[in-house]
Amino acid sequence: MILGPQLLLKLVKEKKLVENLAERELTNPEGAGFDLRLGAVYKIKGKGFLGVTERQTPVDELVVKYDPKKKNKITFKPGDFYLVQTIESFNMPQNLTANFKPRTTTFRSGLFLRTGNVAPGYKGQVSFGMTNEGPCEVTIEMGARFCHVQFEEVKGGGSMYRGQWQGGRVSARKREKQV
Repeated sequence: MILGPQLLLKLVKEKKLVENLAERELTNPEGAGFDLRLGAVYKIKGKGFLGVTERQTPVDELVVKYDPKKKNKITFKPGDFYLVQTIESFNMPQNLTANFKPRTTTFRSGLFLRTGNVAPGYKGQVSFGMTNEGPCEVTIEMGARFCHVQFEEVKGGGSMYRGQWQGGRVSARKREKQV
């Protein structure tokens, strides 16, 4: 069952379910969740390794970060791939998980998100892959809404997140043993 805005706003106030939400989301959220804003954009370089017990992601390099005093923006050329991070951060209880969808204006512009979910127990910002799969350049302003999050109840007992991505880091700087 997807949780509605009234319950979500209560959880934001009482449990800090999502921190750094825009005023719009705190007063008049649209749909059955919250819109998230673009907080940082990273390019990746180097090599990655995805093994059975060890992993290493390509290294991230910050391209642009949200600054409320500036109107920073970035242009995605066709084929560009970046890792993007939200302004908002999460504090997931054991009985909830969060799933992400692009806002329709995001994919109508040719930008596609590669998302996962936020597991019970996760705390921190979230990162996604974003690529321009369209034929046109697309400029996006930092702080713009680009993604929608919906929360679902976990029934039957959820396991708390224990992975290395806790806290919102973007990449692994060295090869790591999986927990």
